[in-house]
Amino acid sequence: MADFDPVTKAVVPAAGLGTRFLPATKATPKEMLPIVDKPAIQYVVEEAVSAGLLDLLMVTGKNKRSIEDHFDRAVELEEVLEAKGDDERLSQVREPADLATLHYVRQGEPKGLGHAVLCAKQHVGDSPFACLLGDDLIDPRDELLKRMIDVRNTYGGSVIALMEVPEDHVSLYGCAAIEATAEDDVVRVTDLVEKPPVEEAPSNWAIIGRYVIDPAVFEVLENTPPGRGGEIQLTDALRTLAGRGGEGGGPVHGVLFRGRRYDTGNKLDYLRTVVQFAADRPDLAPEFMPWLKEFLASR
Repeated sequence: MADFDPVTKAVVPAAGLGTRFLPATKATPKEMLPIVDKPAIQYVVEEAVSAGLLDLLMVTGKNKRSIEDHFDRAVELEEVLEAKGDDERLSQVREPADLATLHYVRQGEPKGLGHAVLCAKQHVGDSPFACLLGDDLIDPRDELLKRMIDVRNTYGGSVIALMEVPEDHVSLYGCAAIEATAEDDVVRVTDLVEKPPVEEAPSNWAIIGRYVIDPAVFEVLENTPPGRGGEIQLTDALRTLAGRGGEGGGPVHGVLFRGRRYDTGNKLDYLRTVVQFAADRPDLAPEFMPWLKEFLASR
């Protein structure tokens, strides 16, 4: 196995305006919307930590201060809970601040995911890093990010998570042209297209919001013109890296993910995710599931 630099840092872009969830996101970051009783962004941070990444940079924007507050100590609240002897809630309140070392940088203008990643350049430096998007939650039992880091350690370059989607959904994602490797769940990425029409999609293997990226991406992003939607697209930069060899920051490999992914990017998928999480909760499911069955039967 080649000796590649270890992946120790994670970048979490969280600067979006959340327009699909207005008016709730007028004053509340979309990333802070709860999945039952925990904000979605905390699940993302927990995933990074479980993969051994304890140095996280959040790329935020205006009106995102509550994200920082959530991962900080809440001394007055802790004192109240401690005085009440409410150890369970006290532990829940302290947990976010104890997860990892978090840093923050603001994306001054909404110029796209590629620009958000470029904002991490100073913090990341010359190290490979993971990038986790908050709209996608991966079931912790599936350990996708750990597998992606393993693939990076084997092949170098960058690694993207790919999931097979119905043909009529490919225009919602970046899609990859792929070649098989000796490993069943690993492919070589030969081309990438951001949100193509169905007839122009190279496959129905779509990029989901997990990446392990070579630091060469920063040089590419600095020279990547705005693409689809007038934004700097990370997909376009990774397409460039996919055409390079190891000396230039390539290649790009994909992990074919067939596990459990939960989408929080739009209202309908968000509702589905909340119901799925509630159904898996041993403290809620015994009462929630009979009620849900009764409710559905009455419709």
